[in-house]
Amino acid sequence: MEKWFSLKWFGYEVFRSYEWVYPYFLYLLPFIPILFWLRNALHRKHKQRLVITYSPVRGARDWQTLLRFVQPVSVALGIALILVALARPQVISERTDQYSEGIDIMLLLDISDSMMEKDLSPNRLEAAKLVARQFIKGRLQDRIGLIVFAGEAVSLCPLTTDYELLYGFLDEISPAMVPTAGTAIGSALAVAVNRMRETPGESKVAILISDGDNTSGNLGPATSAQLAHAFGVKVYTISVGKQKKSMRTDSAAVSNALVDETELKNIAGLGNGKYFRASDNSTLEGVFKQIDQLEKVKSRDVVSRDVTDFYRIYLYWAVLFLLIAIGTKSTFMANILED
Repeated sequence: MEKWFSLKWFGYEVFRSYEWVYPYFLYLLPFIPILFWLRNALHRKHKQRLVITYSPVRGARDWQTLLRFVQPVSVALGIALILVALARPQVISERTDQYSEGIDIMLLLDISDSMMEKDLSPNRLEAAKLVARQFIKGRLQDRIGLIVFAGEAVSLCPLTTDYELLYGFLDEISPAMVPTAGTAIGSALAVAVNRMRETPGESKVAILISDGDNTSGNLGPATSAQLAHAFGVKVYTISVGKQKKSMRTDSAAVSNALVDETELKNIAGLGNGKYFRASDNSTLEGVFKQIDQLEKVKSRDVVSRDVTDFYRIYLYWAVLFLLIAIGTKSTFMANILED
């Protein structure tokens, strides 16, 4: 910061930047010349007068004559700067910090061969990865993890707030990551519960994306869903792809046609969550938007104000000018005949 005796403090831009706590003191500045006029008017008849013959001389003023203005000008400037100091100039900078109670979210993504079907564009897996990325982008300070599964489940990324790291893992996901055939929904959900069961967050969510029923794994989906409920993990299930149709009309064929949807519905029900069906890209995107609204993070804005006072600088200048006025009061720089 500049020293107090710098002339920078009298710049136009500096005065524009100030917030004035008591601006009404500034309204008194125009009255300073009036004070000098009143002083002269009230004391005019008491002034000592010396009658002399005076002949006006045209030409440049003597420098000693000009110095006689130093004392009254210093008094005027001192009073003006006292008024500026009383107005209390400040520079206020505000900063808004957003704090939120983060949610622990685990994304469970089916990467079995059937996820390469092209009923979603370009295929089910790539469509799921795209909306997952958009979902992550819209979150604030949530810890998000990633689990992929086919015939077995693999924890690809632990809970983290490093979203760039998550984007990198999403880009690398392919069916080749888990060569074991099948769909281990129960195992994937169990891994997610295990990851979140001891986390300190109050809200824990598992989002399971799949297009098939549970065909492998050591733990059934119902058991995993009950574990999720016991550890306070809310489970949202999303069935992607168009529902299979069969030409047979017997009850077994109908049961096989509905098994994917029924199982994922049961998991969501036991996991205290909600089931969604996404038969195309726009529906899948809408599903994630719904989940984003359902699991809205509680946030609060904290506004901090940094206040810097500058009245002392103008008070120092005022004292300086008043000292100059006092020091020149009884010198040749003042007109002693006026006193």
